Amino acid sequence: MSHYTTLDKLLSSGIVAVVRKVESDKVESLVQALVKGGVSGIEITMDSDDSANTIHELKQRHGNEAVIGAGTVFNKEQAKEAIAAGADFVFAPILDKETIEYTKDQGVIMIPGVFTPTEIYQAYHWGSDMVKVFPASVLGPQFFKDVNGPLDQIPKMPTGGVNLENIGSFIKAGAIGAGIGGSLVNKSLIEKENWPELQELAQKYVEEVARVRQVVISQETQV
Repeated sequence: MSHYTTLDKLLSSGIVAVVRKVESDKVESLVQALVKGGVSGIEITMDSDDSANTIHELKQRHGNEAVIGAGTVFNKEQAKEAIAAGADFVFAPILDKETIEYTKDQGVIMIPGVFTPTEIYQAYHWGSDMVKVFPASVLGPQFFKDVNGPLDQIPKMPTGGVNLENIGSFIKAGAIGAGIGGSLVNKSLIEKENWPELQELAQKYVEEVARVRQVVISQETQV
């Protein structure tokens, strides 16, 4: 799969599920539920137990259905470990030039964490495919609307505090998708092993993004 095909697949649902420190014996069932619900991006954070092996195994099992990558990547060494395991993308909570350049040299999608317009521009200038605006809950949808005036050519994805109630507002404001943690990767449902309800929750997120995207397209064609 080409780089751009992988990127399109990652963004197709508009949802990247952030899987952080989930018990290893529950990860497969969780990811299966998320993928069945239509989620196209699965992020395994590098601070999870045996994260590299988890990425490798998920890539083998679900690589045809979803894009599997690594999150909470702080440096080149972690990026190297994730890419060696087969990660399709690297998400970072921070902006680090060496990590960006190494990841791009490996032909892997790179999405660093940013918080300001200057960081957004710098990340893209260094070669990032898109940026992760984090924590999005602090900035809100209005930030996306405002910053897209001068920086609309740079794809932006909010992460941190995005939920089913506000994801539509972020998409309307110009976000290309969202990274979703606890509001989707629900600890209570995981503990109960309630995979059908997790699948249903994932589907609600995917359907909401699709609905709002269609509204945005309709509005643009009317202008």
